[in-house]
Amino acid sequence: MSAARGGAVRTLRVPGRHGYAAEFSPYLPGRLACATAQHYGIAGCGTLLILDQNESGLRLFRSFDWNDGLFDVTWSENNEHILVTCSGDGSLQLWDTARATGPLQVYKEHTQEVYSVDWSQTRCEQLVVSGSWDQTIKLWDPTVGKSLCTFRGHESVIYSTIWSPHIPGCFASASGDQTLRIWDVKTTGVRTVVPAHQAEILSCDWCKYNENLLVTGAVDCSLRGWDLRNVRQPVFELLGHTYAIRRVKFSPFHASVLASCSYDFTVRFWNFSKPDPLLETVEHHTEFTCGLDLSLQSPTQHLQLLPPLKSSTPQSHP
Repeated sequence: MSAARGGAVRTLRVPGRHGYAAEFSPYLPGRLACATAQHYGIAGCGTLLILDQNESGLRLFRSFDWNDGLFDVTWSENNEHILVTCSGDGSLQLWDTARATGPLQVYKEHTQEVYSVDWSQTRCEQLVVSGSWDQTIKLWDPTVGKSLCTFRGHESVIYSTIWSPHIPGCFASASGDQTLRIWDVKTTGVRTVVPAHQAEILSCDWCKYNENLLVTGAVDCSLRGWDLRNVRQPVFELLGHTYAIRRVKFSPFHASVLASCSYDFTVRFWNFSKPDPLLETVEHHTEFTCGLDLSLQSPTQHLQLLPPLKSSTPQSHP
């Protein structure tokens, strides 16, 4: 795993663990969480790593083991110590970084692997959404021991579930059924179905500056932007990756900048408003690059995660 700040690279190696997801803390500059698994998530256990970054490098603050691979992680939006992870045994886990042991609570309702978990960013609600290979999405209040409701409609594995940063109670999902879907918790039904690719969609994200704009990344190696006011055609398409796109993230600082990582071992930075949208390609990885996040505190800080956790040499980006 590598973190870059202004061109400087911080690297941490964790033997026997393969990285799947990473997220910067929204509260503490330099703190980040990584969800990992043994044996590429096929078998074995998982570990949640809590790391601190400073001028001397990346330091392991705390680690928590789980009896199955961990595939995603999300920080609480109302408590700097709380996180939620999801795993291959169909469960979600609630952790407290102020404690040496955990989890505080386990939520077990999904019947297959849970590949995505996200904590709502709107302050008026404290809700978590999870997406599973059982083709369902579940809504959770972390203070309640069971799900609030279940969303059905996808016809294949769900890879990504992401809350809108603008609209309370609204989230997006991406699936192996080749669709992007927009949901409303008030109606527990789907608002919009977008046939976004002719391939499995592994990731989606909301633009931080436009409530109607989302991006999808798919097995067809393309990134596509979607305006929810008219979804008949994508508003942009970004080509360049040579294998499936595993994760895509919009910049929190630039309305038209985003980053993507792929099974082609690269991380790419894009500005879809430019005639030549590719800003930079990071080509130093030697394994699938699975996790990616952009810091909320620094426009030149980003995190790349790959199995196994090893070094890379990313540069600063716009």
